[in-house]
Amino acid sequence: MSESPVVSKDTAFTWTDLDRKTVDTVRVLAADSVQKVGNGHPGTAMSLAPLATLLFQKHLRHDPADPQWVGRDRFVLSPGHSSLTLYIQLYLSGYGLELSDLEAFRTWGSLTPGHPEYGHTVGVETTTGPLGQGLGNAVGMAMAARYERGLFDPDAAEGASPFDHTIYAIASDGDLEEGVTSEASSIAGTQKLGNLVVIYDDNHISIEGDTKVAFTEDVLKRYEAYGWHTQAVEWTTKDGYVEDVEALHEAILAAERETDRPSIIRLRTIIGWPTPKLAGTDKVHGSALGTEAVAATKVVLGFDPDKTFEVPEGVLPHAREVGARGAAAHSAWNEGLEAWRAANPQRAADFDRIQARELPAGWGEKLPAFPAGKDVATRKASEAAIQAIAEQLPEFWGGSADLAGSTNTTIKGGLSFLPYYEEGGEFGGSSPYGRILHFGIREHGMGSILNGIALHGNTRVFGATFLQFSDYMRPPVRLASMMQAPTTYVWTHDSIGLGEDGPTHQPVEHYAALRAIPGFHFVRPADANETVAAWKATLEQHGPVGLALTRQNVPVFDHDALGSAVSVTEGVRRGGYVLAEATGGAPKVILIGTGSEVQLAVTARERLEASGIPTRVVSLPCTEWFEAQDAEYRESVLPTAIKARVTVEAGIAQPWYRYAGDAGRIVSLEHYGASADYKTLYTQFGVTAEAVEAAARESLAAVEA
Repeated sequence: MSESPVVSKDTAFTWTDLDRKTVDTVRVLAADSVQKVGNGHPGTAMSLAPLATLLFQKHLRHDPADPQWVGRDRFVLSPGHSSLTLYIQLYLSGYGLELSDLEAFRTWGSLTPGHPEYGHTVGVETTTGPLGQGLGNAVGMAMAARYERGLFDPDAAEGASPFDHTIYAIASDGDLEEGVTSEASSIAGTQKLGNLVVIYDDNHISIEGDTKVAFTEDVLKRYEAYGWHTQAVEWTTKDGYVEDVEALHEAILAAERETDRPSIIRLRTIIGWPTPKLAGTDKVHGSALGTEAVAATKVVLGFDPDKTFEVPEGVLPHAREVGARGAAAHSAWNEGLEAWRAANPQRAADFDRIQARELPAGWGEKLPAFPAGKDVATRKASEAAIQAIAEQLPEFWGGSADLAGSTNTTIKGGLSFLPYYEEGGEFGGSSPYGRILHFGIREHGMGSILNGIALHGNTRVFGATFLQFSDYMRPPVRLASMMQAPTTYVWTHDSIGLGEDGPTHQPVEHYAALRAIPGFHFVRPADANETVAAWKATLEQHGPVGLALTRQNVPVFDHDALGSAVSVTEGVRRGGYVLAEATGGAPKVILIGTGSEVQLAVTARERLEASGIPTRVVSLPCTEWFEAQDAEYRESVLPTAIKARVTVEAGIAQPWYRYAGDAGRIVSLEHYGASADYKTLYTQFGVTAEAVEAAARESLAAVEA
């Protein structure tokens, strides 16, 4: 692990009266913050005050003056309900939060919402709240840190690179009960992430009381089985409750020295300590302590019970000394970075470009193009795009939840991201710095890990599975959207078109469900060239994207012959465009489709135009991107004056009423699929060109009635 002046790892441990007073101040501020607003979670913030203060004051390498410093350690508070554990440390350390922000806890417009929110409060590395997600993010950050080192400084001795840093996380009983942490922690053990340190707050309390009613396993034995380095620090002793901070410090040091395995420290605490009568009960977990209990706690700690939000003299200057230590560490790091730059000019140039999230000049010109007239599955087109991108962007990496052979997401010529070097093998060998990720059959864990990688920065990552199994990933997809994290999901086998696997594997309601997530960009390209354009647009914008791709072949359209209004690249970037223009006059009806069903609209157009009905086809691969366009562009694609419309998609109709309008018709699928070849399924379920044509005639009749 890298050493730094910000921590006292090389000196004798000291824990002064002022340190203890700082800890007690944290407890009082936590109690007062919750009491003032009347709701929240004071207990964990109070009992974890020694741990949080120890981490921020003596272990984390951080610089409050530059929260985005590339060389910083990362801190993740997985039990986001204990947000005061983080907020108070940010206040004490000088990240910009002030006492007034703690007084405004959980109120409108404050910088201290109920759960930490990335991008809202400076110093918050990830949005946490749904339990388990934060620990999964921390695993992703640790993986990203290793890949980043491989990009920029792979030959440096251990601990000697500017890109060496540690990911610290606090986890709770609730985090470890959630299945996502089992998935992510198992991966962390396989990956031997020695740059990950987790402190598990074992307080035996949840909302329903003592965890013995539901959670009795030996957590450390479980983590030992995962391949983690495990330690226990007991603060509940035969002599009573003793907060042995030095023992905790030594355990953290041992975890930092363990570079071959991730580390977990079980810290046995009493929630709400030292609140008289309430400490150790569920009463202090999720509600205010009450006026009498707050006052009694202050008396125990030597504070004035009549004062609120009291910060004793000397505490704030003492805590904010971390700023000077952080500045010194940052300065020393800068010197190391400059030496690295001098020795690695090309890598330094790559670093500057990647850190700025810029793409190489002319990179888009090297993306594949597919000739019209050939049928190509969009998952195969995506495979070609991935390969072209990987050849130009060393920061681009990713993999699949054990489905790489089906999702077509293996970077050819790449090495698997594994903690050892191996030649040959099914995927062409491995390296600790490889770019092919293997998540195993763990979609939920993959989702949270991908978010952690994306938030860590300096890489661009994707993860793949079948669209049906996006259900397993919905919590991290929602959080990615909330944070606008640049996470890319590749979801193949995107419809009943996957065929014989049947309804358990055939997404029907998923398009609507994913489009319903605010801030998420769900893209369902119609053909191979739209798929390449979708990848290009994904890398050029910010925020999470889900690419829904076909298993079956679909035709590659001749955009020139169809009279496309804009290039396929421009059309997809805008989310929707005129793919086929009406001939013989202004359009009388508009056919709107996505994905593999656009071909049905194109065929229906031919039949309608042959009978003298000028017909426009609009490909709408991403409604979110389309709605972000100005009104003039949207009107040019879908003129409000044209009321006769048909939408077609092999999923439920719910998202399409806004585009169909009162006179429009919708060709959809309002039930689950079946096991048969895809052509039979489309025919039997009435998702056909004939159905689109008939719907268009109905819509025209409705307009004319």
